[in-house]
Amino acid sequence: MLLNQVLGNDRFPVDVAGVAKEVSHNKFPDDPISVVVGRDLPGFDGALFRAPPGKKGWGIFYNSAISARGRINFTLAHEFGHYLLHRLQFPNGIECKDDDVVQWDSDYRRIEAEANVFAANLLMPLDDYRRQISATSKVDLEMISACADRYRVSLVAAVLRWLQYTERRAILVQSNDGFIKWARSSDRALKTGAYFATSKKTIAVPEQSLAGLRDRSIDGRAGIELPAGVWLDEAVHEMTIFADQYDFAITLLLLGNDAPSRWN
Repeated sequence: MLLNQVLGNDRFPVDVAGVAKEVSHNKFPDDPISVVVGRDLPGFDGALFRAPPGKKGWGIFYNSAISARGRINFTLAHEFGHYLLHRLQFPNGIECKDDDVVQWDSDYRRIEAEANVFAANLLMPLDDYRRQISATSKVDLEMISACADRYRVSLVAAVLRWLQYTERRAILVQSNDGFIKWARSSDRALKTGAYFATSKKTIAVPEQSLAGLRDRSIDGRAGIELPAGVWLDEAVHEMTIFADQYDFAITLLLLGNDAPSRWN
């Protein structure tokens, strides 16, 4: 709301580095963010480090081996969230792995969930997102990709944000080497029992699915209809794209508005 008043509605994508430096210098002049740069951070996507002895303030760093602008931008916003919310609790700084910036659940590491919520609110405010895609719209990956470009975030981050407010039943799945790494359901899907419990057991990607077939001749962004028994006990519309650079697949499953009756 405050950024809407100061910068207006047409402010996207947000200049995270500029906002972080300006806000920190204005609100915490003795403890500001002084640098926002890429660094060699093997094993981590980003970090918030205190300045070395003799200098004041903090630095926000992203892994310079990452080339995807959207992933970098969300990481910067995530670390800015750590600066505002957690720097007093962690005076020596915080390092964040790739999993830390996709876990938005409150039962995950609390500080990572808080930093992700902050980043999502900064980069993809719900009032603007709802103007791009309404809560009842049937989406495809092209529509969400357009939002990812608008907010300069990764496709995964844009889908996770859409899942937070959509009234449709949908599930986002990330898989590696034929197995589901993690999955998130929309509220309506979760309440109707449509989810993958990856924290409790290893779940293989269905062989008949786009993610399982890995057939590049099929337009995964448009997707295909799959019958009950492939992903779930109901028919789904599957859209899948492969991120070869990072060796994983992103799948969005769209389900019917109503869960199938157990009496059918």
